[in-house]
Amino acid sequence: MWLYSATRHVAKLCEACGKCVGLGRAAEGIGQDGAVILRRDSATATVPDNGRSVRPPSQHPSGARPPKLPPELVPNHVALVMDGNGRWAQERGLPRTAGHERGEAVLMDTVEGCIEIGVKWLSAFAFSTENWRRSPEEVRFLMGFNRDVIRRRRDEMHEMGVRVRWAGRRPRLWRSVIKELEIAEELTKDNTVMTLTMCVNYGGRAEIADAAKEIARRVAAGELDPEKVTEATVARFMDEPDMPDVDLFLRPSGELRSSNFLIWQSAYAEFVYQHTLFPDFDRRNLWDACVEYASRDRRFGGTK
Repeated sequence: MWLYSATRHVAKLCEACGKCVGLGRAAEGIGQDGAVILRRDSATATVPDNGRSVRPPSQHPSGARPPKLPPELVPNHVALVMDGNGRWAQERGLPRTAGHERGEAVLMDTVEGCIEIGVKWLSAFAFSTENWRRSPEEVRFLMGFNRDVIRRRRDEMHEMGVRVRWAGRRPRLWRSVIKELEIAEELTKDNTVMTLTMCVNYGGRAEIADAAKEIARRVAAGELDPEKVTEATVARFMDEPDMPDVDLFLRPSGELRSSNFLIWQSAYAEFVYQHTLFPDFDRRNLWDACVEYASRDRRFGGTK
């Protein structure tokens, strides 16, 4: 049974009077990020700290609302393995590409679900450094598809206040894909509602190896004392140094492995595996995982 609560929306403050434009209610208070929080019927509206008015996420077609979780029990960073596209298509006698195509709308629905429940970081595994082993036809499709999804959806992300980032290696990645990722990053760089990191040509071991090479280079150049290299030093040379540790590692499709995804950042993540194939996944699956996460006792190596 689904438990539902208020949807987050974004409104605009009138600088002249400090009231919320178009909401007809006074501000309830100030959020932790400095945003003004207001109420309108069952919805919650927030104004990002950059002052730009943004579009609220659309409601799920079922009318579902996110579960009522205390803010401190909502995962700050969710890592999502978008798995099961090929199997979904094959079960229906369709080409594997059909599963990937369906996944585009699923990702967007998941982003909206993150905004509604209060997840601030979502990292989506779009193409791994190991995916080059797939057939040339599928690789070509995935390169073009990732490029086109970013191009099609970047304005929508921007309207909702989503900051788009990219983690992954440049070598072998199509220039057209890099171009679209960089355009999206630049367009959305000041957004504060949430951050979506598209992990394209990404591998956890590759990321750690690249960080180690850069640290070694700086040590050799006399720029870094090897005796002072710490975990924080390594983190500083990751693809996205400001990315927080993963709280919830979510994998649909029934597979029970991490697949080399954000392995440094997931050291103390809570893992939730679901049997739903990604093309059948939606924000309600995300919310289910958040409820499961909220029930976990996170001790980080300590005791109660």
